[in-house]
Amino acid sequence: MPKTTVDLKQLCPEKQGLKRDMLPRHLMMISIGGTIGTGLFMGSGQTIHQAGPFGAILAYLAGGLVMYLVLLCLMELTVAMPVSGSFQSYATRFISPGAGFTTGWLYWINWAICIAADFTAAGIIMNHWFGQVPVWIWCAVFAAALALLNLISVKAYGETEFWFASIKVAAIVGFIIAGSGLIFGFSGNEGALGFSNYNTGSGLFPNGFSAVFLTMIAVVYSFQGAELVGIAAGECQDPAKHVPKIIRGIGLRIIIFYVLAIIILAATIPMEEAGVLESPFAHVFGRLGIPFAKDVMSFVVLTSALSAGNSALYACSRLLWSMSKDGHAPSFLGRLNKNGVPYGGVLITLVLACLSLLTESYAADTVYLWLMSSTGLTGCLIWMIIAWCQLNFRRKYVSLGGQLDKLTVRTPLYPLVPVAAFLLNAGIIASLYFDESQRIVLYTGIPVVAIIYLYYVFFLNKKDNKSLPSSSQ
Repeated sequence: MPKTTVDLKQLCPEKQGLKRDMLPRHLMMISIGGTIGTGLFMGSGQTIHQAGPFGAILAYLAGGLVMYLVLLCLMELTVAMPVSGSFQSYATRFISPGAGFTTGWLYWINWAICIAADFTAAGIIMNHWFGQVPVWIWCAVFAAALALLNLISVKAYGETEFWFASIKVAAIVGFIIAGSGLIFGFSGNEGALGFSNYNTGSGLFPNGFSAVFLTMIAVVYSFQGAELVGIAAGECQDPAKHVPKIIRGIGLRIIIFYVLAIIILAATIPMEEAGVLESPFAHVFGRLGIPFAKDVMSFVVLTSALSAGNSALYACSRLLWSMSKDGHAPSFLGRLNKNGVPYGGVLITLVLACLSLLTESYAADTVYLWLMSSTGLTGCLIWMIIAWCQLNFRRKYVSLGGQLDKLTVRTPLYPLVPVAAFLLNAGIIASLYFDESQRIVLYTGIPVVAIIYLYYVFFLNKKDNKSLPSSSQ
């Protein structure tokens, strides 16, 4: 077949309307901010408790590898076609319109519930400081504040998220320095702790290697959010120039931050205690004799929750805007205010996030657990979709006569990288079946995916066959 020039804008058309006001530093911190959250600050102790010190490090290295493989797939897609709908648009074009519909709504539901969980977590923290104010009041205050930030302009959102994420990064760097002081004896009053906690007396994997496998869904969950860079790239200035540097940079930074933090946590906290500590990070700071260590870490977790909620609200509104342009969501969700912000998507997302107001009637910690358990396996499914999209995009591009050297950025080791990303995420989802406490997530999550897809098949399929090209065309 003779080589021709493939028009990528026709292959995945850009939807007009949003402003490209996002700066590169905003893009980087949005992705970091969406990733680093309570999964690391609160959930890492349980991973150490379950898998042991070496097992936890191995689990986080494996989780970081899976994330990086997915980001390499997303990098090629995003640079070639920087559209705000990102992987929802790619799934529509390179898998099927039904896959795009399912991807978009599944991702929206997942993040909207996460927003509710983040508001609840933030409300619980504020209630510790201001016990006379109910948690649900704080949830409403934070919802109104983030809605205002997101409705003003994309630049206002980006600037806010930049500073939110900066606080989290500074906290992790401070923790790594402080924890190193405890290990090597140049801070604290306990002398050098060394790495004695790594000697569990039961080998490298005290609860067996299977325990590492069973922690992977929680570990990968703590890495999810990095893919937000794809959605934000649709509003970034000169994405072809900045996105590759940002994706490579955030992937390595996040892995380094997480793995170093786990190494220090495992060295300073015995695995028997790690799973029951309220915050392993606060525990380490407390052993340094730092005044108000718990309050300092509570503030960090508060900003972490608000940062993740801020990023999620942004992602949800852009997804709904993109889906409305494809006819996969009501048309009012595609309307923009004078600042070029899809206000319909912001407001409807906050309606679902108002699940956090259930704290008026139920215990806040109970509501938080309900919301967090509801997010289940969605993140891994989305990562599988991204890998599948990249695999199909490259095939489609070549079949149309496209020249690979015309692609500004290419996923390395194709097709090994997308296939590995797909299979590893599938394996992590399968691990849910072997954990009785998490099996319910599998049993409830799969029917939800099926219901969304069947709705498309029975109510929207005929319309899309007339208006949208499938990946086979």
